[in-house]
Amino acid sequence: MTDARTHDFALQTPGPAALQIAVVGPTHPNMGSVAAHTTTLAHHLADAGHEVTLVSWAHLYPSGHRRAEAALPAGGWEVPPFPRTIRALSWARPDSWVRVGRRLRGADAVVIVHALPAVVPAHLALLRAAGALPGRPKSDASAGQHGPVGAPPTRPQSIVLCHNVIPVEPRPRDARLMAALLARADSVLVHTIEQAALAHDLGARRVSVADLPAPVRGGEPVSRGPRPGPVRLLALGLIREHQGIDVLLRAMRSVPDVTLTIAGELSGANRTTIGELVSDPRLAGRVDLRDGSVPADTLAALLDQHDVLALPYRSASATSNVVLAHAHGLPVLATAISPFTHQVIDGVNGLLVPPGDEPALTDALRRLLEPDVRHRLAEGVKTPDLSGPWAHYLGTLEALSVDAFVVDDAPAPAGSSNDAMRPPAARHAWAAQRHRIANRASARRTILALDRDDLPDWVLATDVLGEPSEADDAKRLARLFGLPRSLDRVASWAALGALAAIVRVRDDGRRSAVIVDETGTRSLFSRWARAVGFAPVEIDFTGSRPSVAALDVDTGSLDVIVRIHPRGCDANDVDHVLEQAAWALRSHGLLVITVPIGPQGADGAISPADVRGILARADDLGFVLVGDLDGTVNARMRNAAERARADDAAYGLVRLTLRRR
Repeated sequence: MTDARTHDFALQTPGPAALQIAVVGPTHPNMGSVAAHTTTLAHHLADAGHEVTLVSWAHLYPSGHRRAEAALPAGGWEVPPFPRTIRALSWARPDSWVRVGRRLRGADAVVIVHALPAVVPAHLALLRAAGALPGRPKSDASAGQHGPVGAPPTRPQSIVLCHNVIPVEPRPRDARLMAALLARADSVLVHTIEQAALAHDLGARRVSVADLPAPVRGGEPVSRGPRPGPVRLLALGLIREHQGIDVLLRAMRSVPDVTLTIAGELSGANRTTIGELVSDPRLAGRVDLRDGSVPADTLAALLDQHDVLALPYRSASATSNVVLAHAHGLPVLATAISPFTHQVIDGVNGLLVPPGDEPALTDALRRLLEPDVRHRLAEGVKTPDLSGPWAHYLGTLEALSVDAFVVDDAPAPAGSSNDAMRPPAARHAWAAQRHRIANRASARRTILALDRDDLPDWVLATDVLGEPSEADDAKRLARLFGLPRSLDRVASWAALGALAAIVRVRDDGRRSAVIVDETGTRSLFSRWARAVGFAPVEIDFTGSRPSVAALDVDTGSLDVIVRIHPRGCDANDVDHVLEQAAWALRSHGLLVITVPIGPQGADGAISPADVRGILARADDLGFVLVGDLDGTVNARMRNAAERARADDAAYGLVRLTLRRR
């Protein structure tokens, strides 16, 4: 495996029939089914003849998700490592997201393996830097190398492979983060119809469904048959509340001749619940609790020691555990939810019960005590086809990787509302027409040239907005530059000044500055920064006061932090932002922040005296003000506050640009 700290990777040139595919996601030594699936996917794509780079993480999740980054011990990996693996990404280094993305601009497709919404900002930053989002064609010399001579340049297709659209244990803002990712990607691949509906609801442009193929785990299947004695159940994996193990334990209290092995990591409050149930005298000596990951080389033996794999889930998105059980000759006891209803034939190779139904589980356990039932279920288990699902899965990804851009507003020919109703020749002709339209449209989408010499002197890094006409002037200037339209003139004033400060002070001419925009997703500043060639990372602190929202990045890893127009901001909140920026910014890095200004004591605003206090605190933390608040600007700040007093509103806005010494 390649070590990202010493290896500067580059994409290889594929053969004429192959594709350059970058798979971005967790891999070994990260534990869990997602890492195993990502690694196996890279192997299968490479075996199919494609040039594959597996881009993974040296540091994957923020502090609130540390458990998900637990590592498998050396030698305990479930599938062989992929040889071309680049561990170049770090959650704490947003510059790594941008740097890696730029390295992927020559790919045909960038496949994002998604599991947790917390990583959405990193995924979006990488895709933007790779030019893999709609409307951002590749502009480097490698672009279009697989297209016909003279064809307009293309860009990588962005494919989000979702293991869960929304986590089974969601957190606040998960839906908003996922909507930001799914609505921007070219296509989304999910594993169940239910997950497809969720993706559509969150604005996905195109959703494909393919059954989750199982990685080969646990070694060779073991020949087995019914055994005398108690029924031995096995539960595997990360044991969370949605897996319903607590319901199974309650049902077991009424069925004495059943034992259960719980082999996996207990998560969160579920650990306490299961611990209390296991201590019930009615379950004494019948539950073997093995808290921790199961080494790959012990999985086959563990399966061989049991009769039934228990999957009493309350809810599920996709899992390969049914295939794993059947590959090793075990029937399953599962709930009648997707995907189990598509994998288990009730009474033939397993038993299905309603989710969360303790009496139904009790009845199913009693049925398993009958020798005839156990024998029939064991005989009904057939060795699953492991190659067919992978072939279909790879075919789906290949189709998404070479699909033409589709322009949403491209006019369809008359009668084109239903492609399936038109003859094949007409469908092919319309597809070709859409391809031509899309390529012409994408060729027109160029990076706007905006140099420091283009900016008039009245656009200041540090300034005060006190008159509506000043905001109107900024909005008109942005239109003259060709920046995306905005209906919010105040946001236009704030964003234009921030962009001007960066171009004048922190741009090296290659738009390489690592920018974190704390304004939130879909911010106007980020839209304009992308239009001129930057790749800002958007972080949404909406709903959280800055004093309780923290950047989870390495010290000295950022060039610019922007926080525009925060609502309800006070001097203490700004002080917290200053403290974060003091360690997150590199030397000479910029902090651009705007705050509402009003009379002393105004709700939701700060006073001119507070601004002077902020500047004193900034100086203590090693910042220098870019611009000047003395003289005219200081007087305008006082006038803005007085106007706010007269209008009984926090009318004025101050933009501060600070440079770290």
